[in-house]
Amino acid sequence: MIERSHPSSWRTVDIVVAAAIAVAFGVVFWAWNLVWEATKPVFLVFPPSQYLIYGVWLIPAVLGGFVIRKPGAALFTEVIAALVPTVLGSPWGLDTLLSGAIQGAAAELVFGMTLYRSWTLPVAVAAALATALGAWLHDMAIYYPELDMAAWLAFLAFMLASAAVVTGVGSWLLMRALAQTGVLAAFPSGSAHRA
Repeated sequence: MIERSHPSSWRTVDIVVAAAIAVAFGVVFWAWNLVWEATKPVFLVFPPSQYLIYGVWLIPAVLGGFVIRKPGAALFTEVIAALVPTVLGSPWGLDTLLSGAIQGAAAELVFGMTLYRSWTLPVAVAAALATALGAWLHDMAIYYPELDMAAWLAFLAFMLASAAVVTGVGSWLLMRALAQTGVLAAFPSGSAHRA
């Protein structure tokens, strides 16, 4: 008799695919760090508006959770993605790992609230908004402690907008596109969204 693994148990394929997503986005993060620095002059008039492009850094938490659909996937994927630019050279050093852990844990909270059973666009957006809120709490305390609450709220508004569209909708569409290619055939996310 073949013993079936518990639905929340990780298989080897789960680890491999989560790691592949994480490493791919880790390289994207490293490049995005360069984009972030290069675009600072564009946002000098109102620096919080630069956070409109922040959502890219939050994608692995939502995408990893949606592809793997198991507890810990969002956290694992976001932390490993954060590790790559830390190793390659991030302007924020080891704090990148702390930020990744907070973002991944925030997405896990949303997925956990659905008992890892609801994988809809609204859940993707909610998880993305949670990652942005976690990132905001971290970033304001670490990088902008001298600013007042009004300034902090301006950052939050741009972060939430970016998270909703870039992270939430973007991750959901990317997961659906990957599923339609057949590369997610070993996952519920692959069978649920094939045309």
